[in-house]
Amino acid sequence: MKILSLLFLTLFIATGCCSQKKVDMTSTKIEYSAHSRGYHKSIVVENKSVSVTNGRDAAPVKSNIDDAKWNKIVDAFSKVNLESLSTLKAPTDKRTYDGAAIGNLKIIQNQKTYETPGFDNGFPPKEIEKLVNLLVDFAKE
Repeated sequence: MKILSLLFLTLFIATGCCSQKKVDMTSTKIEYSAHSRGYHKSIVVENKSVSVTNGRDAAPVKSNIDDAKWNKIVDAFSKVNLESLSTLKAPTDKRTYDGAAIGNLKIIQNQKTYETPGFDNGFPPKEIEKLVNLLVDFAKE
């Protein structure tokens, strides 16, 4: 009986430690935008594809996201607390005197929208920094 109990306990602990909860991104759309008087950039990620717009009247450039990059995005997204996005504080205030474009992150998941207040493009709040930097990398490619 002790051996059976020990076996179940070991199996239970091993299952709990090894299984990571996968984030379902099929109904998730992530939008990052940065704009100022003469600058506009929009990056939209959805279902392993990305759309980048560089300019107000420019046509979006669409491409697919490879699995390695997609896994990084999913990992960074899983660490974001969606409910607290609207209360994040910007680390800098350059946007208030035209020192930086206004950045904004919007996430639409299960028909619910979560959005950050404006922050300086290039200086996102620490809580979303990794995700924003992964998105901005698409505009550099």
